[in-house]
Amino acid sequence: MKITHVKAPLPGPKSRNLLDTWHRYEADVVGFQAPLVWQSASGCIVTDVDGNEFIDWTSGVLVTSVGHCHLHLVRAAQEASARLLNNYECANVDRILAARALVRALPRHLDRCFFLTTGSEAIEGALRLMKRKTGRFEILSFEAGFHGRTVGAASAGGMAGPKRHYGPGIPGAIRAPYPNPYRDPCGWCSGGPRFEKYFSYLDTVIAANSTGSLAGVLVEPYQGAAGFIFPPRGWLKRLEEWARERGLLFTLDEVQSSYGRTGRMWAMEHERLTPDIVTIGKAIGSGVPVSAVAARAEVFACLKKGEMSSTLGGNPVASAAVVAVLEIMQNERLVARSARMGTYMKRRLLQIAERCPYLGDVRGQGLVMGLEFVKNKKTREPAPELILQIILECANNGLIVGSVGVYGNVIRVAPPLVITKAEADESLSIMEKVLRKIRLP
Repeated sequence: MKITHVKAPLPGPKSRNLLDTWHRYEADVVGFQAPLVWQSASGCIVTDVDGNEFIDWTSGVLVTSVGHCHLHLVRAAQEASARLLNNYECANVDRILAARALVRALPRHLDRCFFLTTGSEAIEGALRLMKRKTGRFEILSFEAGFHGRTVGAASAGGMAGPKRHYGPGIPGAIRAPYPNPYRDPCGWCSGGPRFEKYFSYLDTVIAANSTGSLAGVLVEPYQGAAGFIFPPRGWLKRLEEWARERGLLFTLDEVQSSYGRTGRMWAMEHERLTPDIVTIGKAIGSGVPVSAVAARAEVFACLKKGEMSSTLGGNPVASAAVVAVLEIMQNERLVARSARMGTYMKRRLLQIAERCPYLGDVRGQGLVMGLEFVKNKKTREPAPELILQIILECANNGLIVGSVGVYGNVIRVAPPLVITKAEADESLSIMEKVLRKIRLP
């Protein structure tokens, strides 16, 4: 039985009217999305106001990992909101239970956490911790990295978009290349597991740019906004060793990569990383706004009372969501499901790529993959002009996808972890159908 039902072309009449109203009152500054207005969603299925039904490959930008509107999560949030909505820094039962649940779910060496509201806020907290703990102010991060849009997070990031035309960022940001196996003209991906060429160059970057006040390293396990760039195996472990050798704090940005997304609960598990600090967001609340910073107790010990706080961080509703999401992850074995379904979908996508002249690379782990589109598979010249076609045609056929990438030429494959084989098969068939039709302008 067919899962998706769309009366094309989009937008439908109700969506069109609502989109016009939306743009009349709220600033139209968000990125391009398929022209539809979401009405409701359950699991991997989204229904718009015109009654069209879609399979979602975005998870609301990698947020709803346990599926849209999971009943256990909805009930937990409803019950919590009926008891207490906010009490700032005062203790509440849900916050205490959430802290215990999160720390128990983390690798053993990370024995403390602190709740905030957004991924950007978690990054700001991690930057403060690194600087406060070491007494130094410089942070090494990476070209094409994305850590958020607040000033500290954007300063640490390596993408132009969040910073262009806003003037200087926070002093002390040092950036180095992030190895990209698909685009590696300098050979940074060769020579593993030591990667001598890369780390010799990294030493040169530090020598040329640091004033001697380097506090730590901030890195993503894979670069999401840059186009789902996965570094060569062993590079992250070598980076951690490099940081330890120099007495630097090693911070892993798992805002996007955690909670089973890569086929492990934490992306750090793939290479047995032991970061000093970890930032967590998105899937931690699966739609309820919440984030966290986790670290070793000795790292948090550098802060005095009152040095880190958040107006809404740790509120009862968000805290109840933290516990509910972890319960769902465990009870439904979503980490193993992510690994299994990710392997299945990636195999199918690689087969599709063989038949599509523009699909140059299929990469990823678990249920997070990037489809990079190029004009020519030999030259690998980016083809961002294909992306609008793909997003619109996928939506008209019942599949919601989004785009990322430094060149704007990557389609995101990141469905909720609850995706079924039937939903995977139908969505893959839609993508294959669309890719047979697309043409360069």
